[in-house]
Amino acid sequence: MKIHRLINEPIRSGLTWEMRWRDADKGLISAWEVGRVESASKPELAVRAKAGELVVLSWKGGCERELKLKRKFGPLEYLAAWQGLRGEHLDIETNAEITVICSRTKMSVTFTQDSKKYAEPS
Repeated sequence: MKIHRLINEPIRSGLTWEMRWRDADKGLISAWEVGRVESASKPELAVRAKAGELVVLSWKGGCERELKLKRKFGPLEYLAAWQGLRGEHLDIETNAEITVICSRTKMSVTFTQDSKKYAEPS
């Protein structure tokens, strides 16, 4: 399923927790909106994300430091929040795995909806 929202769309309000996190988009729109809010409240974090750094966020996927394996997995929620933090449109194909390389650590992170892949310690 393709999840897409334009960056100039207003952040939704008045939704229940169920509507935000359990609707058809599985919370990706909400995660993206969280990233947009963090972009405004933490501009230094947004600058780092815009430079390609996979910064540490509420979801697994950020790269604090380089690991031995140089690759790991993270949830699509991280990718959605990262796109929002960067001021980008939300654009995620939920059936695909998307790999991003952190500009700072050079770690390769593959974002997936398969929770078994990122549930294991990295």
